[in-house]
Amino acid sequence: MSSDFEAYEQDFGTLTAEITNKIGRIPKLGGEEKTQLVLNVDKQLEEVRELMEQMDLEVREIPIQSRGMYQSRLKSYKGEMEKLEKDFKRSRIAYSDEVRNELLGEDAGSSESQRAHLLDNTEKLERSSRRLEAGYQIAVETEQVGQEILANLHSDREKIQRSRERLRETDANLGKSSRILTGMLRRIIQNRVLVFVLGATILLTIILAIYFNVRGH
Repeated sequence: MSSDFEAYEQDFGTLTAEITNKIGRIPKLGGEEKTQLVLNVDKQLEEVRELMEQMDLEVREIPIQSRGMYQSRLKSYKGEMEKLEKDFKRSRIAYSDEVRNELLGEDAGSSESQRAHLLDNTEKLERSSRRLEAGYQIAVETEQVGQEILANLHSDREKIQRSRERLRETDANLGKSSRILTGMLRRIIQNRVLVFVLGATILLTIILAIYFNVRGH
């Protein structure tokens, strides 16, 4: 699992380096060229988001005792991702002095006001995004706690099942022992009855022998 995470880290580093370079170029461009570069960066940012989702899934699969280190690294990457998105949003409404003068001319002052307004809206969006991210992190942690509770419940269930199996085995052994003891008691009774009958028969034979012997004399 950790090797997959490290592979994702390498991809993350490569993508973010390319995005950083392109974000720095956006304010210096205008027209169709800027639009195409913005679309390209937006696509790469989406790839980074998907990559981070994969990294998050990998971290959840790592054993708990080793998970903390990877969670810290992932948190750092999320912070870097937030900074990239912030820089990207600013770069889309930013122009170099040369391009701004070329596009706006005398309306530069008005453009600055619009730019300030857009930046304010961008900040609001970023704050909302951070709140959503915090909510997502809480949901992830809650899911992890739930998984641990389910694992504990599963373990307890297995212990209960093993205890029930041992009880069934004990009941079966007790039943077998009871049948054996019942059979032994039955044979003892039968033997005693047989001895009694045999003793009575012998006694009766002796009495009859004495009787006939006395009568013959």
